[in-house]
Amino acid sequence: MSGLAHVQADFQDYLLRESEAVGAHVLGTARVPVATRLGIYAGAYRSRLAEALQSNFPALAKLLGEADFHTLAAAYVRTHDSPYFSIRYYGDALPQFLAAHEDYAAAPVLAELARWEWTMTGVFDAPDATPLTHEALAGVAPQQWARLRFTWHPSVRRLALSWNVPQIWQALTEDRERPQASLNAAPLPWLLWRHELTSYFRSLTHTESALLDAARNGWPFGELCELLCEELGEAQAPAHAAALLRDWVGSGLISGVA
Repeated sequence: MSGLAHVQADFQDYLLRESEAVGAHVLGTARVPVATRLGIYAGAYRSRLAEALQSNFPALAKLLGEADFHTLAAAYVRTHDSPYFSIRYYGDALPQFLAAHEDYAAAPVLAELARWEWTMTGVFDAPDATPLTHEALAGVAPQQWARLRFTWHPSVRRLALSWNVPQIWQALTEDRERPQASLNAAPLPWLLWRHELTSYFRSLTHTESALLDAARNGWPFGELCELLCEELGEAQAPAHAAALLRDWVGSGLISGVA
């Protein structure tokens, strides 16, 4: 390892693990000793990570308030390095941290809100793709429909949430009166996606949730219809399949067929 690389490695160990080895490379003075000089950089590094958390989880920060979020950020930064080149991705483990930490596990709505915010950010940052049009779908030959498989827009995400965090997030984001946290009778499935520069989300019925998950797992359209027959019966399945597919295409969820 070269001299410069060795100094850089020691400096990184100091920032991440408070190793004292880098002190041998730093010149201190009576007025500004080595610990003070290094402490400036350590404090700036941790502050920048805390700022990144606040930027990536603005609704959670608003819900907790400045002081409590600062405490959360400090605890997270102490135990989680930033493994990414871009600070945009810092905080990916915050939902799991909130769910497991003794100071926050008693309020599981916090972990779900963090998971929702992280997913929404991923939806917005996902690569773009040209949505499939109704006209292109109409050009598929009838004999091909049973084997038809769909390619989904890269932004499509699915979540199952036990709390009313989408409503809480929306109120916090729009500076409206926040509803009280409430627990659903059962986890509620949600669909999130982006069309052009706008992110969308909506809750799903059990039937659509099962069908959408199967379609995203590569099931052909014929098998999706069989699944609908099991859920709804043969009389209702065809119309329901057509309505769901029309909505998926119209919403920009599908980007291709094969």
